[in-house]
Amino acid sequence: MLITRPEFMRRMKDMQAMGGGGMSFYGSMPDMYNLVVNANHPLISKILAEKDASKQSQLAKQAADLALLSQGLLKGEELTKFVKRSVEMIN
Repeated sequence: MLITRPEFMRRMKDMQAMGGGGMSFYGSMPDMYNLVVNANHPLISKILAEKDASKQSQLAKQAADLALLSQGLLKGEELTKFVKRSVEMIN
């Protein structure tokens, strides 16, 4: 899994952060991300083949959190939950 951000939205947020672009009266720009899933990856195949629904959900959440972590978007309580879940999965 990979998280991407549309270039247009990234540039608009950067301009807004610098105080330019005349967009201050519109409010803040929303965060917008795309989740790209490589259906041929062995992890995705493992998630899809998992029979136990809770285990499948846990694997999918772990993969999504890894994608968020790679972009620096996993913070606070969600990061703590990710670390705890990672340790539980190892044991």
